[in-house]
Amino acid sequence: MMAVQVYGCNHIVIEVTDAKKAVKFYSDVFGLKMLRGGEGAAWCKLGEHQFMAIFEVDTLQPDRTKHFGLMVRDEKQIKEVRKKLINKYKLTLVPGFRCDFRDPWGNRIQVGDLSDESLVWLLPYQEVQKAGITFTNTPRKEKRS
Repeated sequence: MMAVQVYGCNHIVIEVTDAKKAVKFYSDVFGLKMLRGGEGAAWCKLGEHQFMAIFEVDTLQPDRTKHFGLMVRDEKQIKEVRKKLINKYKLTLVPGFRCDFRDPWGNRIQVGDLSDESLVWLLPYQEVQKAGITFTNTPRKEKRS
């Protein structure tokens, strides 16, 4: 019997009560491009080979600890996301994390960047080198904006 080999995560699904507002929110905060077709009310591209489907439901059932992580380029982009979440959308960040938040529908999202040492095994080493990313053994102290 052949061993199963997983190549990555193809897609994630979130539930919202208003798909049009969700599309505006995710397009605005992360610059996500919407795609055509697919299951759900809307779906958008996440990186090169993944997508997020947005399903519209009548009643939300927020999760306790379930969440997913999105990667942005660097700390500057994380600061941009934090600023928009707090100032424009009046959302509260989850304490103790660089950029964890619940969207307006209760979906928890964790935002990291390419310099997060815990993510390096997901990236081809050559891409890490091209991006000029280096790692230290000392965790960075985050400044909240």
